[in-house]
Formats: sequence, structure tokens, C-alpha cells
Amino acid sequence: MQSKVGYSSHHDARSAVDEATREISNPIGLIIMTDHDRLAEISTLLKRKYPKAQSIGVSGINYFNTQYSDHNLVVAAITGDAVLDVGVMRNLSTCPAADISILKDSIRVVNGNRDNTVLIEYCTNDEERLTTTLNIALGETGIHVVGGTEFGYPADATPAVTVNGQLYPDACAYMLLKNTNGGVRVYSEIAYGAMDGHPMHKVTRVNLKDKQVYEVDHRPVANVYSNEMQVPVDKVVDSVLEHPFGRIVGDQVFIASQKELKDGNSLTFFKRLNVNDAVSILKLNDYDTINKETVREILSEVHKPSLLISVNCIYRYLLYTGNGFFGTLLQNMASLGPHIGNIGGGEQIDNQHVNQTMVVAVFD
Repeated sequence: MQSKVGYSSHHDARSAVDEATREISNPIGLIIMTDHDRLAEISTLLKRKYPKAQSIGVSGINYFNTQYSDHNLVVAAITGDAVLDVGVMRNLSTCPAADISILKDSIRVVNGNRDNTVLIEYCTNDEERLTTTLNIALGETGIHVVGGTEFGYPADATPAVTVNGQLYPDACAYMLLKNTNGGVRVYSEIAYGAMDGHPMHKVTRVNLKDKQVYEVDHRPVANVYSNEMQVPVDKVVDSVLEHPFGRIVGDQVFIASQKELKDGNSLTFFKRLNVNDAVSILKLNDYDTINKETVREILSEVHKPSLLISVNCIYRYLLYTGNGFFGTLLQNMASLGPHIGNIGGGEQIDNQHVNQTMVVAVFD
């Protein structure tokens, strides 16, 4: 696959577009990352400049190689050796399945498979409903999914993504992207694991709509955490960067980050947990070694990546900027090839919505 990444730190939207696209010509697709205030204008300007290019856009903190900011513009242009189609899944909070035919049309157009095609997506909300819908549409194709939940917009703003220059709230913007001269692989990285001598717990009472857990093991969830970790109940959420919850499925761990303490010592989470889910409290492991192993694994399977697209969780960002590791993480990933990404309020990989994770699509 052929691609070109443009970058600008200009605050003026037109100047940013001019700088970021200086070396971009005849793109067939664009992935746009910028701040919330300029997302609509920049997406429109890019659509006017490249009317034949299909595009998706997301706002929030973004990065290109070792540069990161909440007010940059990153434009990843797909320029050749690829087939792509973009679309929007609307009404995530009610019935995104109404747009499933749009995605199925994209699947027919791209005509890819699990080895050469990935669905890149950015959504605003209701991730579990989205991942279920995507999984139904992708079905037996085996095509992988890598994406994230938009994060970083003002508290009084409505989150929205863009598709072909148009703004969509309550939606998922996707690009189905096939590499026609190589493959694509997906990876996830978590820096947490189980703690020796600590028990597993069963979720026993929930409010699925609000991603709220009242009880595990028939006891208030915050009390269980407080007793096990020896921290006050009002510090349970503050402990999330080092000790989040994890949902256990076989030998896989899917992190569910505690969000807010509620009445009755219940907790809301960034990931939905269901009754009878097995969960445990996790510990932070050696994240430097883990990231180096991710880099080694990617290089062993993709010898010369042409482009890497990732999403990093906001909690990873807060942890790693707080301890000075985020720059090292970006440097490690940029050593593989051109690397772009954004900070999300949640991450999606294949049929799972997760927290405190880095998800990556790597193209030959």
C-alpha cells in the first residue's frame, strides 16, 4: 500500500490544510485527525481540495511519529496499491443496524479478506452496540476491526465524526481498506495482568444502559475493591491507572476501567460488564518491556511496515505522560515506520470494546 502522511501545527485551519497537504497528490482516501473545534471546517476544506478522495475524520489528541498535541492536524493519505470505501453507521444510541446495508455494500466493493483488509473506525458512543453490528456485517469475511471512541471535546459539545466532509453525531465513521500489494495485521497491547493470590469475581447485578455495576459476588463492587486492595472506597476510581478491572475470557484479558463512584458504592465503567462476567482486579506490569515486545512481534511478522494506525486509551496517555513514557512509546512505534494515531475514550479491536489498551493496524 502506498501512503503519505501530512502534519501541521498551524492554528488557522486553511494554513494547516495547506501545510499538511503540501506533498499529498491524487489521494484515493484520507484519514483526518484534528481538534474538535476545527474538525468540520478542515474536513470540508480537504473534501474541496480532493473531491475524488473518500475521507473519515475524528477529533482529539493525535500523534504522528513522535509529535503529539491536542491542536495538530494529521492527514494520512492513501495514494495507491489499495482499494477502499468509507461510510457512516448512524444512530449508535438507538439502532445502528439500520445502516448495516451500507457497510455490506462497502464489503462488496472492497472484496477483501482477513489477510489484506481492515476496517478502521471512529465512533462517538455506544461501542458495544457498534461492535455487535460490525460483527454481524463482517460475518464470515474475518476482516479485522481497529478503532476508537472520540475523546477530548468540550464538556458542552456534541461529539461527532466526519465522513466525506460531513459531520455526524451519534455515529461511527469507517474506512474499509484493502492492501492490494501486501497484507495487514492487527495488534493490541495492554500493560496489565492478573495478581497472584487475588480472587476472580463474578458480576452479579448491573445497569447495562449506564455501564453501571452494582455488585460483584452479591456485594457492592466498590466495597469488594476497597477490601481487596486496602484503599478507601472514595479512592477506588483514583486507582484505575495502576489497578483497573479486567474481564477474563479464557486466557484473554479485556480491561474495563472504573469511571465514577455512584450511590450504594456502585461503579460506572467505560466498558459494559454483564451479569456472570468473570472479572479480576489487575496490576500494572513492566510497560517498557511490554511495548518493546510489541515492536519485536510486529517486526517479526511485517518486515517493512508502510503505515501504522493506532488508538491509545486516554488512561494510557495520562499514565505515560505523567511518568514520562509516552514519548518513548511513540519513538518505539515510529521506529517501525510512519505511525499515526489518536487518543480515544475507548478502543475497539475485532468484536471487542476495551479500555486502557493500544490497538494497532499495520500495513505491509
